[in-house]
Amino acid sequence: MLESLFQFLFKYRPVVFERGTFVFDPPWPPLAVVIAGIVTAAVAGALYVRTRSRLDRRDRVVLSLLRLGAVSVLVFCLLHPMLVVATVVPQANFLGILLDDSRSMQVTDRGDRARSAVMTEAFGSTDAPIVSALTERFKLRFFRFSDVARRLNDTTELTFDGRRTDLGRALDGARRELGGVPLAGLVVVTDGAENGAQGSLSQSVLQLQAAGVPVYAVGMGAERFERDIALRRATAPRRVLAGSSVAVDVTVGQSGFGGSQAELIVEDAEQILASRAFDLPRDGDVTTVRMHFTAEEPGPRRLRFRIAARDGEAVVTNNELERLVVVEDARPRILYFEGEPRFEVKFLRRAVTEDDNVRLVVLQRTANEKFYAIDVDEEDDLSTGFPATREELFRYDGLILGSVEASFFTHDQLSMIAEFVGRRGGGLLVLGGRRSFAEGGYANTPLAEALPVALDPERTGDETDIAAKIRVRPTPFGLTHPVTQLAAAAEASEQRWRSLPALTTVNPLTALKPAASVLLEGEGEDFDAPIVVLAYQRYGRGKALALPVQDTWLWQMHADMSVEDETHEIFWRQVLRWLVADVPEHVTLTAGADRVETGSPVELAAEVADSGYLRLNGADVSARIVAPDGSESTLPMEWSVERDGEYRTSYLPDQDGLHEVHVEAERAGVAIGSDVTWVHAGDLDSELRDAEMQASVLRRIAEETGGRFYTPATAGTLPEDVSFTESGTTVREERDLWDMPMLLLALLSLMGAEWVYRRRRGLA
Repeated sequence: MLESLFQFLFKYRPVVFERGTFVFDPPWPPLAVVIAGIVTAAVAGALYVRTRSRLDRRDRVVLSLLRLGAVSVLVFCLLHPMLVVATVVPQANFLGILLDDSRSMQVTDRGDRARSAVMTEAFGSTDAPIVSALTERFKLRFFRFSDVARRLNDTTELTFDGRRTDLGRALDGARRELGGVPLAGLVVVTDGAENGAQGSLSQSVLQLQAAGVPVYAVGMGAERFERDIALRRATAPRRVLAGSSVAVDVTVGQSGFGGSQAELIVEDAEQILASRAFDLPRDGDVTTVRMHFTAEEPGPRRLRFRIAARDGEAVVTNNELERLVVVEDARPRILYFEGEPRFEVKFLRRAVTEDDNVRLVVLQRTANEKFYAIDVDEEDDLSTGFPATREELFRYDGLILGSVEASFFTHDQLSMIAEFVGRRGGGLLVLGGRRSFAEGGYANTPLAEALPVALDPERTGDETDIAAKIRVRPTPFGLTHPVTQLAAAAEASEQRWRSLPALTTVNPLTALKPAASVLLEGEGEDFDAPIVVLAYQRYGRGKALALPVQDTWLWQMHADMSVEDETHEIFWRQVLRWLVADVPEHVTLTAGADRVETGSPVELAAEVADSGYLRLNGADVSARIVAPDGSESTLPMEWSVERDGEYRTSYLPDQDGLHEVHVEAERAGVAIGSDVTWVHAGDLDSELRDAEMQASVLRRIAEETGGRFYTPATAGTLPEDVSFTESGTTVREERDLWDMPMLLLALLSLMGAEWVYRRRRGLA
């Protein structure tokens, strides 16, 4: 409607003004025309100024301006304005037409017709009005595409079963094939459901810009479904210890079902692990649902998240998605160093005694220079006390420091503990006590830098300090965190926290580091504001936790606690498992994606570190891939150069199923370490995951290459628009503007305004 109105007023469609160059070509010398106009305007103005009629000053000004406007319009017309625009030479240029052949084109979201039917009707026949008009101007070359562009001789070759839409690769392929002929542009007919290789589209657009090839994008389908529920993504940890509590955030979007309730279910091999009912968000919005469950079965687990399909949904495939989580049957070691005898040691050991996936090694200081080690590998391990070298400390995955003063450690040992977190990637947990935190003299030490809380250097410990009672409660963030879940349901967990007995602290901490998060806080009569009970932050490659209470054992032995109650055990098992989750070894392997389409490249990256966990270059690293059918292949991994200790390679999984990837590293024939991960290859239904028409993507392609964006309703102007191009073989055309209806309307409006003004003012 607006474009038709524009063409009525200005004679030509907007595209002519966008592509044309505005010039004047008067039949008389331009200067003479301008001077004549100025003289005419000056005479008219002078007559108004000198007349002795009833005209006051305002009347003279208004009438002079109206007359000047009318003269300006006439002068503009006499200067013979025009647009010089480049147009293609008929049948001298080629035009590529790319038709989307992927699965998402089967979606029916416009009445009762599939996108493929709408596209085939508009572009699938030489008798179609658009194709017929294009044929008069260009030599057409058709392509079908999903992952790549292939020549199309007949629309019967379209199958609409492509698993992936790689717009960048398709556009680049068509541009290359037509690179030896005069190319006016490319027309791409698609819903824009781009899910190709990362960076492929941006790179292709840059190449199209450099080659001067415009892209005219025709978007198929609806930008928003009328009725649909879609699981957008699920954020899950890549690896967890067997028996650990797992939290997964699932993002859900919907249209047409706002306000109703849905149930999200998570399954592992048809076994339901958890379910949760929630309210769907408003139309067009998304909500995040946090699912909690326990990972029991070791190995690579294909977790399936789903919501039951409803009547009238545009797409039901996107009601479910999968994530691959590796459940490790490992037993990381945690060193617990306690500076004084207290009940916390006994009950902490008891809490994890039956946990097969956490090993707690205790070093207890019994007197000055006297130590007692429990559960060590060798009899003389830790016999001289806390580790004195990085190699000795870095053998552990986690470190717990109890009530031990900072002066016990050398400065190098304090730096070593900070490096244990930052460089080694280990987990550090500092417990409360009379010799902990600021009371233990840790302010302004290297260890203080790693902690999530800020220590006050003015505070000092005193054996006479009185412990303050606090009631512990989870923060809003802690209510959803796996570490602080005491029950399967969040509501039951929160109720359990309210019923626990109070604890005590001599380390009232309130100041947090900028990157820290609080899971538990405490309140008591001695404090005006909540104090920190459990906080953490990422520090380098690892994480540091602060738990400034001294008697969590009360959750086991308090008179109000039942003998069968396992709150204390659950809490500590979850804390310790999370403490050592994702702690890197000397060789750590990661895949660019845990689930890929069969035939799509998988990027592999391995980080290699020496015994002191310094990144190591110059190692011999190889990846051994075991396919689902048992066949094996080995690929060398090359140092990436960009980062120390990082080695990369890629491979193409050509079979559906789980691919097991092993990486091994050695140097000078000496083994450094190894790691393993899994990648699942198959049909990801990525075409139907975000199946709504991606208008923003298509507009960006068109705008950045100099083309235009259309829908089926506006595509009728495509043949004329493509004719106005700088690409290919073109000629310059001159389009007159002096006879635009807008100029006549402007002249009549100015003259009419002068007449109306005179009538209302009673002037002759």
